[in-house]
Amino acid sequence: MTVDTRDDLLGRLARAGVADVLADAAHRSAYSSDASLYRVVPRAVVRPRSDEDVLATLEVCRALGVPVTARGAGTSVAGNAIGPGVVLDFSRHLDKVLDVDAAARTARVQAGTVHATLQAAARPHGLRFGPDPSTHTRCTIGGMIGNNSCGSRTLGYGRTSDNVVGLAALTLDGERLSTGRDEQGRPTLEGARTIAENLQAVVRANLAVARTEFATFPRQVSGYAVEHLLPERGFDLTGLLVGSEGTLAVVTEATVRLVVDPAHRLLVVLGYPDFGTAGDAVPTILEFEPTACEGIDSRIVEVVRSRRGPDSVPPLPGGTSWLFVEIAGDDLGEARDRARRLVERAGAVDSLIVEDAAKAAPLWRIREDGAGLAGRAPSGLPAHAGWEDAAVPPARIGDYLRDFDVLVEQHGLSAMPYGHLGDGCVHVRLDFPLDRPGGPGKFRAFLEDAADLVVRYGGSLSGEHGDGRARSELLPRMYSPAAMDLFRSIKQVFDPANLLNPGVLVDPDPVDAAIRVASARPVARPLAFGYHADGGDFNQAVHRCTGVGKCRADTAVLGGVMCPSFLATRTEKDSTRGRARVLQEMLDGDLAPDWRAPAVHDALDLCLSCKGCASDCPTGIDMAAYKSEVLHQSYKGRLRPRSHYSLGRLPRWSRLAARMPRLANAMTKLPGVRGVALFLAGVDKRRAIPEFAPQTFRRWFRSTAAQRPVEGKPVVLFVDSFTDHFSPDIAKAAVEVLAAAGYAPQVTAEPVCCGLTWISTGQLDAAKRILGSTVQRLREAAAQGTPIVGLEPSCTGVLRGDLPELVDSADARAVSEATVTVAELLARTPGWTPPSLSGVRVVAQPHCHQHAVMGWDADAKLLKTAGATVTRLGGCCGLAGNFGVERGHYEVSVQVAEQQLLPALRRAEEGEVFLADGFSCRTQAADLAGVEGRHLVQVLADALRKPEA
Repeated sequence: MTVDTRDDLLGRLARAGVADVLADAAHRSAYSSDASLYRVVPRAVVRPRSDEDVLATLEVCRALGVPVTARGAGTSVAGNAIGPGVVLDFSRHLDKVLDVDAAARTARVQAGTVHATLQAAARPHGLRFGPDPSTHTRCTIGGMIGNNSCGSRTLGYGRTSDNVVGLAALTLDGERLSTGRDEQGRPTLEGARTIAENLQAVVRANLAVARTEFATFPRQVSGYAVEHLLPERGFDLTGLLVGSEGTLAVVTEATVRLVVDPAHRLLVVLGYPDFGTAGDAVPTILEFEPTACEGIDSRIVEVVRSRRGPDSVPPLPGGTSWLFVEIAGDDLGEARDRARRLVERAGAVDSLIVEDAAKAAPLWRIREDGAGLAGRAPSGLPAHAGWEDAAVPPARIGDYLRDFDVLVEQHGLSAMPYGHLGDGCVHVRLDFPLDRPGGPGKFRAFLEDAADLVVRYGGSLSGEHGDGRARSELLPRMYSPAAMDLFRSIKQVFDPANLLNPGVLVDPDPVDAAIRVASARPVARPLAFGYHADGGDFNQAVHRCTGVGKCRADTAVLGGVMCPSFLATRTEKDSTRGRARVLQEMLDGDLAPDWRAPAVHDALDLCLSCKGCASDCPTGIDMAAYKSEVLHQSYKGRLRPRSHYSLGRLPRWSRLAARMPRLANAMTKLPGVRGVALFLAGVDKRRAIPEFAPQTFRRWFRSTAAQRPVEGKPVVLFVDSFTDHFSPDIAKAAVEVLAAAGYAPQVTAEPVCCGLTWISTGQLDAAKRILGSTVQRLREAAAQGTPIVGLEPSCTGVLRGDLPELVDSADARAVSEATVTVAELLARTPGWTPPSLSGVRVVAQPHCHQHAVMGWDADAKLLKTAGATVTRLGGCCGLAGNFGVERGHYEVSVQVAEQQLLPALRRAEEGEVFLADGFSCRTQAADLAGVEGRHLVQVLADALRKPEA
């Protein structure tokens, strides 16, 4: 589409009253992919605020011949939610639960309603929506309807199609249709009479095909669900539209069925010698009417352990493959008896019955994060979707799994299969060599052979995610020519111009077309970071993002940090995934062709560099590092933004101010000088300037060193610039606490710096020099096994995480491994017990970098052991180093703080301690709420000074 034609589209949309339209390069890049392999750049994105916006968009697109693709959260792994025309994003505005009818056990929702939002609305009534896909924290009900999603508990609750009572939808011609059921449960239809009559004629002419090729087993999701149009089914248009992937009509609302959860759930974990044998047990297990029967094996368990740590997987029964079987019921005794009899009959080599939901949760979490955790194949190479959710009748799943492993090996690939074995549905990602010559051809060859294997077993190419671009071309291998003709006739009735989600199901795009990974350009410039986990390949690092969209989930509900800016703006380009897509466009496409492209900087501008994604993203995206790299490459040898020279080099200016701290503080308070200084520094005028301490910690330490006995085990305090110049009392408290624990704190002869502010502003050559100098000053301590204790979490995180990526040396790795937090050091100190914090109530804001790099578990355990009552906040404080201080970021910074921090501070009762080890977190709380924060060592030192201590 030419620029003029796109301008015509945008002009017509504006004249039609459609206001929320995105057509810039950053947004088009962000919407060019979903959770699939494919890249299809839209001409524009419309975020409708009403049905009228949808109608107007359809009218404009119909007049111009522009395709329309409906999209929810964009978590489709098959390429169902991308298109070359207008993408309708329902998740931004049309996301409300309109009504919950507890008596009828139904809810009416808009298409963009997030699954978790519906569950939250139903929960007070003792109800829930049955289907529960692994993306339930961010997927939308409209998206689930498009793909006929299922989830882990389909055995108990059925597919989405089994739980939708009625739909409100719009046809391409702008006609409204409404489906439902009457009091006798018979399907009803209002509107679209001509479509209904033509559709009935098509079905009458194809009754034999409709009765024999569809609904052969529950997970047959591929193609159109023609069985619902049979006369004996009452011509159920609802059932047809569910799973039609937006190719027939645009769903705007749905009435869904709600269910009552059983009172008791037991998890039975069964161990088997291999995955195929686990599959063989499925028919027996189904006799006990489980609500779920999920399968994993040692391949994915080892990935979880390597990514999350050895304690992330609770003890499993013996074997190398496991079935997680949920037995549920209102009678606990009956459920226990059923679980016991199941174990006796299941033929497992070992078993475990878990009744405690808290103990079962970590086991289910392995399965829930499976899609993201399987982003690396056993070979260590990137693993891709494409053949992602095939299904076979459950009675044949064991043999299918064995034959599938043989097929994978024959193609020279490796995989980690897992999934809903009780339904015969298997999820898998494979290490297709897409980035190598001939890669797409090898991808096609495997898909064709895999399709033939599934068909031999009487299965379905898709068991819950739909066909999309990944499998639609393969449908003739599954269905007869007559069935394919029937699909085309149905599509012709609804959408004769083929404008609704073209390239999917009918007249499909080739499975190996528009694969984004295959078109990636190599990075020619030398990179600053090592990207060691990706073999030094920035391409692989950026393409780690598979698009599962966990960054779109509400961290207030989910926990964690990622992604605070998306939660503030609710805009796709401000999510971790959206930014990754723009960076991929920089490597794969033409909308953002280089490091300095406006789209790239637009997408990265609101990234807080909080590093939350480094730990919370299942695929391990580290957007903070990528942003630093982009800034480094963009501004190397060029004039930088003002804040890079001021905030980015803050430690240098702090050392100068330390010579005359009183004068520096006085100058920053003079009205005229203050305003000019903030402007020149690129700092928002609403921000307060922290005061410099009258005496730095290092100066205090040197002046008092002769008065302190040097006894105990040596530790080196890493005295960062923030602590030294602004919060020296924290370091003094650390000396007191460590001495009481039997340590002799030391400091380096010369100042050390982690280079954090240079890193966050992309001044990576300088950061490397600074870190190199720091390594030289700490190498001896690391070599001697002396712990290096960090006090500022962001600086400690640099030494633990970024240092070995920026300075590739044995000394740097040794320093990184020697660096610990105070809580980590005390946790491994023999005989140490914390002073009593009984009666102390704490509101704790863990620093984002600590959450991402070191974790906060040691701190939490210490506080619990000491007797404190702790309310732990998630999310980010919103200041995030230089981010919230820079001009243009203040509003978003405050919005992020409003997610969890500020509401918690308003709720805090008198006497509660606000615990925040991070300088940024304390500054934000003081700036926006007038609350003083305390560091962990200060809380411990206060307790030590009490007479009873």
